[in-house]
Amino acid sequence: MLFWFIATAVTAIACAALFYAGAGHRVNATRPQFAAADSHFATVLARIEADEASGLLGAAEAAGARAELAREVLRAENEARRPAAGRGELTRTPLLLGLGAIAAISLGTYGFLGSPNLPSQPLAGRAAPVAEPVDINAAVARIEAQLAQRPDDLRGWTVIAPAYVDLGRLEDAERAYRRVLELGGATPDVQTKLAEVLILQADGAGSAESMQLLRAAAASDPNHVLSRLYLAAELTRTAKYEEAVAAWREALALSQGGEGWLPAAQQGLAVALNGGQAPAEPAQSEMIGQMVSGLAARLNADGGSPEEWTQLVRAYLVLEDREAAQSAYDAAVAAYPQAFDRGQLDTIALDAGLTTPGATR
Repeated sequence: MLFWFIATAVTAIACAALFYAGAGHRVNATRPQFAAADSHFATVLARIEADEASGLLGAAEAAGARAELAREVLRAENEARRPAAGRGELTRTPLLLGLGAIAAISLGTYGFLGSPNLPSQPLAGRAAPVAEPVDINAAVARIEAQLAQRPDDLRGWTVIAPAYVDLGRLEDAERAYRRVLELGGATPDVQTKLAEVLILQADGAGSAESMQLLRAAAASDPNHVLSRLYLAAELTRTAKYEEAVAAWREALALSQGGEGWLPAAQQGLAVALNGGQAPAEPAQSEMIGQMVSGLAARLNADGGSPEEWTQLVRAYLVLEDREAAQSAYDAAVAAYPQAFDRGQLDTIALDAGLTTPGATR
């Protein structure tokens, strides 16, 4: 019932607004059509008065002329009013009938086809729209067509390159990543992705170019993890264990402790430390512990850079040894008392819940 009351009220308001707009109301209307006529009558009246003053017309003749002029003015006004009133009467009735018919048809149609008594459904209970499956081949074909027209479209090449990898079109992926390098310049991400494609093309055998790309990516960004992981894996595969250990350590030093690649990197470090052989689980933990202990001993004895202290604190956090991590952080603060020298180290320590020396623990 409430619904029908609201619907009827809204329909009535809308119809009234349309009727008022279409009925041709006049508010304080002026009659510009009389402007020329008024000027004419004023001219005639002035001539009558001038002829009377000059003696061309007698007083009686002048009075008669004025009376005739007044009758002409009245006739002109009556003729002007009559068509306007007629038009208003002619348009008002059809307009009312049309609006009434529209309102009746609208409400009747909804009453027959709609469901005004259906209760509202909470958003949480509504079925989620089913997403249409994406045809990656069709999407790639569209991008290829666009690139044929605009071969210098960097964004297009950037989007299509990983799609080629997903489709197994490695040669096309290599070509796309090389085009990205040409158009956008060398970046660690693109260099690493191209190296990854080259490694996949070689069935894991690697290549000289992929190593060059990985070394360049790691050297250009000290915080780029992916290039270091690939580089460490390739160095381990080619039995360059000393370099591999350094690369694994650099990657692990960039860990926050919860990354998905962390177990594989720890295993890779253990393999590199063990001369390419995977040690047993206790031996692996012992090797990693020895590596961390050696780094700690060197830093405590000879000192080191803020980056090396950061690496040590991260290693302890990865090993879940919070007490040792706190001790290493305390030693780092003592070595670098100015906070601006320890920017990244402080961030890692605070995120891990460590406290600065002198604070209440």
